[in-house]
Amino acid sequence: MSTDLGTAGGESSRELIHFVTQQTRFALVNNILQHPKQLPSMYELEELNPSVSDATVYKHIQKLIDAGIVKEVALDDDQRRQGYPWKFYSLTEDGRTFLEDHNLLAAEETLQQIYETISDKPEKMVKYENAPRPEQQ
Repeated sequence: MSTDLGTAGGESSRELIHFVTQQTRFALVNNILQHPKQLPSMYELEELNPSVSDATVYKHIQKLIDAGIVKEVALDDDQRRQGYPWKFYSLTEDGRTFLEDHNLLAAEETLQQIYETISDKPEKMVKYENAPRPEQQ
């Protein structure tokens, strides 16, 4: 299955690859891939990128959403719990296909293994990591 992301908005496939592989955006895509449920919250993305400001993380996630690579997934109102996140970020189906088609998912399993070895996660991050997540659609 091929994706039309490369032609969306008049961007060539090469331009989209350059866009996605910009350092911060590619780090965020990798953070999504390495997350145990591939649905990190904004807080988790911010914690995984300590050298980048929270505002920059948010800005780049929005750019990835606008490009169709990432989507925001929210818990239904009745599933939300106080003190836990309810918005999460995932690759879109087209985004995953685009990354696969351009061999940018080769390290997915390794990324997940590296994530599992992080031992000094803040308590809040562990709490958020274990928060309820919406079903992937």
